[in-house]
Amino acid sequence: MNQKRILIWYRRDLRLHDHEPMYQALKQEAQVIPVYCFDEEQFATTSFGFPKTGAFRAQFLLEAVADLRNSLSQLGSNLIVRRGLTEKIIPSLAKELEISAVYFHGEVTSEELAVEETLQTALSQINVPVNRFWGNTLYHRDALPFGIKQIPELFTNFRKSVEKKSSVPSSFPRPHKLPQLPDIDPGELPRLSDLGLEAPKFDTRSVLQFKGGETAGIARLDNYIWSGNCLKDYKKTRNGMLGADYSSKFSPWLARGCLSPRFIYEQVKSYESQRVKNDSTYWLVFELLWRDFFRFICAKHGNRIFRQSGLQGIKIPWKEDWARFRLWQEGLTGFPLVDANMRELAATGFMSNRGRQNVASFLTKNLGINWQMGAEWFESLLIDYDVCSNWGNWNYTAGVGNDARGFRYFNIPKQSRDYDPKGEYIRHWLPELTSIKGTQIHEPGKLSAQEQKHFGVRLGVDYPRPVVNFFQSVKANEKIYNAAVELAQKQ
Repeated sequence: MNQKRILIWYRRDLRLHDHEPMYQALKQEAQVIPVYCFDEEQFATTSFGFPKTGAFRAQFLLEAVADLRNSLSQLGSNLIVRRGLTEKIIPSLAKELEISAVYFHGEVTSEELAVEETLQTALSQINVPVNRFWGNTLYHRDALPFGIKQIPELFTNFRKSVEKKSSVPSSFPRPHKLPQLPDIDPGELPRLSDLGLEAPKFDTRSVLQFKGGETAGIARLDNYIWSGNCLKDYKKTRNGMLGADYSSKFSPWLARGCLSPRFIYEQVKSYESQRVKNDSTYWLVFELLWRDFFRFICAKHGNRIFRQSGLQGIKIPWKEDWARFRLWQEGLTGFPLVDANMRELAATGFMSNRGRQNVASFLTKNLGINWQMGAEWFESLLIDYDVCSNWGNWNYTAGVGNDARGFRYFNIPKQSRDYDPKGEYIRHWLPELTSIKGTQIHEPGKLSAQEQKHFGVRLGVDYPRPVVNFFQSVKANEKIYNAAVELAQKQ
């Protein structure tokens, strides 16, 4: 065999556009061997016993892998699919196919890095080199105005410096033709049942029917930016909670790498030159920068982001009150905004950014429950789960993150009135409250017996009474938090 054979290990980069490992392999005129492993570790359980990859995200993943296989086939290649432990499967393939090198996009968090390290060790034993590329952020790591260890701890400082001193690199072109695979069984895609999961039912109340894959991701981008012309209003509408187009909804495709952040950036820049440039067009890029920030912070701090004491090392005596945690999970806290969002998550695998901030604040600042339980529940259910963004945001909400500003909480009843003024979102997800007219829907726990009779809603029967007194619980948890901060400062 004279031609080089380079194995492309696909991970969270399920696309053909802006894919440097593929681009560099083809540049060498190598025969590329695309591989995806359904790693059994990703279908285990979290430390609190939740499925690590729930049904919504697993289905999205299966669709994304199927779409990638189809796209590769159209260009003359195919995708080799295997199930098991990646660090065993790839060396075995490398030996069988006489692979010259393995190319992949590197990750930054512990579980993924452990697989990379084990894989590299196994490949070195059969003299197969690896080439690790950086490709999941808008700005490239090597183009930052500081090293990873010097990443600013505050997002604003990071953003200002990067915007001023760095530039976004151009995305890599999509290949037009690919070499055929050698004679090998490409393998079958598993079914959800093979992964120990049941197919989720689509809930018609969902904001969008998310379909995995680069094809669907680009279609969503085209629909939101170009045909729907929604980008011009993004900053005004992004805090919505009801409907398909209040925000871009690109996050599931970004999380699986079906869309590249640089490709989105280029589309925004085209939109600005062809249609309009305003605060909204900038704000979409601003949100991509938040995504970058969390990834770089994870690269800087490693496992600290997963520790209960967080990036700041504040040892708060969190509760592990499973009875109350289940009320939060099931949307039965007696606080309609929290409950509506948690039921949406359970039914669809998705929740708005505004919703996530509110339910996380309630779990930590009102219930005083261990934020790691919430982070793992999100990991299990969210269709757009991104390890760095999820754990970074939970650190922040719990008050233990690098960008935390003391004990900050969301005033849930006020947030409900501000962001769902007519109660439409609440009524959408809490049918038992639809008979409550006007603004009283935001705090049904305050309804008198006469008002309950008038609206036909019995507290404690049709809808739960509030699990805590809102402001009393905030005050109690603030006291606990401040004591922990004071102790941390003394040590």
